Amino acid sequence: MASELEKIFTTSDIYALPEGTRAELIDGQIYYMAPPSRKHQAFVGELYAIIHDYIRKNHGTCKIYPSPFAVFLNKDDKTYVEPDISVICNPDKLDDKGCNGSPDWILEIVSPGSRRMDCYIKLFKYRSAGVREYWVVDPDKNRITAWDFVTDHTEEYTFQDSVAVNIYEGFFIDFSKLEL
Repeated sequence: MASELEKIFTTSDIYALPEGTRAELIDGQIYYMAPPSRKHQAFVGELYAIIHDYIRKNHGTCKIYPSPFAVFLNKDDKTYVEPDISVICNPDKLDDKGCNGSPDWILEIVSPGSRRMDCYIKLFKYRSAGVREYWVVDPDKNRITAWDFVTDHTEEYTFQDSVAVNIYEGFFIDFSKLEL
């Protein structure tokens, strides 16, 4: 019999967790998450509003969802993530449970306890799942790292910079103007 550490978990195990328990599932392993801080939520709210307004004003068809929003990256029941912000441009990927497949653009706001997960584990998973663009916003380091997986290009910015959104030509987010 396999020990608890060797057990491979599924999305059924995630849905069976007690109400209010925050966790993600990557390759059959459960990763518990601490509640987000006020600062973390302020970043999510500001970025969500900017992106949502841009999509609406430009009559875009992509949909934006803040966490908690289920993303089933793979075609199996072993990976379930809740990115801080997901932008999905293919409506066929969406159903009542969430997104089935890779969002086009994912933003994660780093918390002290999520740095390894956001900068390494999720980076690999998002790249291999077909996410087009991935941003890691790090309030403690005053840094944004933006990966464009389509061109295999990475760029680092500070909170004084304006960052180009690669999935939308001509769209920039000016981090110096965020109202946090």
